[in-house]
Amino acid sequence: MATDYDAPRKTDDDSESIEALKERVPDKLSGTVGDEDADNPSGFELPGADLSDLELDVVVLPPQDDEFTCSECFLVKHRTQIDHESAQGAVCIECAA
Repeated sequence: MATDYDAPRKTDDDSESIEALKERVPDKLSGTVGDEDADNPSGFELPGADLSDLELDVVVLPPQDDEFTCSECFLVKHRTQIDHESAQGAVCIECAA
């Protein structure tokens, strides 16, 4: 027997009243701020937003003695991640796989 998966499904649970549904859904207009919105009260940032007035404090460290830069992915990794040395430089385990 073929089943039409696009057809609307009706069950006995669908007869719940709109008032009962409204009681279960939290009120979006209440003055409380949820835990997930407490750190971002303005909502989501859209791509391409103007961030020119934002200043970031970043400390850039020079490569340490126990680090190398992979010649394939150009990531700085610990010396224990070296797979092999090539003519271009060291290659990490992930790039060698």
